[in-house]
Amino acid sequence: MDHLLPWLRLQFTPGLGRVGLMRLIDHFETPENAINAASRGWPKLPGLRKGLANTVPLAGDAKIQKACQGLTKMDGWFRTIWEDDYPQVLKDIPDPPVLLYGCGSLPEEPTLAIVGTRQPSDFGRVFTEQLAEELASAGIAIISGMARGIDSAAHRGALNAAGKTLAVLGCGIDRVYPPENIKLYHQIIEQGTLISEYPPGSEPLPGHFPGRNRIISGLSKGTLVIEACRKSGSLITTEFALEQGREVMAVPGGVDRKTSYGPNLLIKQGAHPVTEAVEILEILGINGHNMRAQPLTEPADFQLPAPAGSVLSELSLTPLHSDELAKESGLTPMELSVILLQLELQGYAEKLSGGRYIRGRRAL
Repeated sequence: MDHLLPWLRLQFTPGLGRVGLMRLIDHFETPENAINAASRGWPKLPGLRKGLANTVPLAGDAKIQKACQGLTKMDGWFRTIWEDDYPQVLKDIPDPPVLLYGCGSLPEEPTLAIVGTRQPSDFGRVFTEQLAEELASAGIAIISGMARGIDSAAHRGALNAAGKTLAVLGCGIDRVYPPENIKLYHQIIEQGTLISEYPPGSEPLPGHFPGRNRIISGLSKGTLVIEACRKSGSLITTEFALEQGREVMAVPGGVDRKTSYGPNLLIKQGAHPVTEAVEILEILGINGHNMRAQPLTEPADFQLPAPAGSVLSELSLTPLHSDELAKESGLTPMELSVILLQLELQGYAEKLSGGRYIRGRRAL
């Protein structure tokens, strides 16, 4: 951690931003040289306000020590933009992060960012998870921001396929945000990668997330949007992707849904409309012709004995209330509840809030 301390001292200097830090290193070459020169005052470099050199914190500062301890505890790594093992794809974007903190290896596979609303429809959530699973099975590393909704579904899909997934955080890599993603967070640590430009211990402040999005798109060959409202942060990610020369894709949606606004707008503006994994592979320049497309709304190719089979035949990715299922199947509520429980345990059905059901992952 001796190598990390001088960088942290500069990063925690109040008012010294990314641009100022880069200009300091360009001038002094190393963080140690910059800190040693602070007592004499720094030169009048663009982006450095007067008196900034007097505010460099000591190595024993509590935030600095917390960051060092957090990274050590996670067996994490630290990169600067001047190092050879810093991701080249990020070096090439217009505003690359100067410092990166991570846990896990960076993907060598082709990469795709999947982003979308934090409040997806049931269809959007299941669609995203299966699509990410298919892409991960085809050798694509899935990148997202571990937010609620579409982000989380994308990570889960990749993990279900034992594939690679990378979460770019708007806080320190030692922070679980949102808190309910604690299980997903630990799964990604075990199987994937966490990355952030903010040092360990950093809070998930609102101002961190727009900048986080440029890293998501910057690490990816393309960005896919699944369900996004008019003011969604996902649209910010696509703006970065276009600026960085990346492919932009979107899953079209019904005009009656608010979350269809973003994808439909992107398609109008020239984004690739996609509905299947094979289409995405082709856009990324990967041979997907041998990959079998798997429609999400058609019945799976298997048979269950009646009456469970007849109940399953009524289920799709459109939620159906148990009362409607009872009416369609002709079963009593007690008989139906036993069958639905059996289908849940076998993975053929999934129960949603309000007594509604959809097809489970095993039946897709």
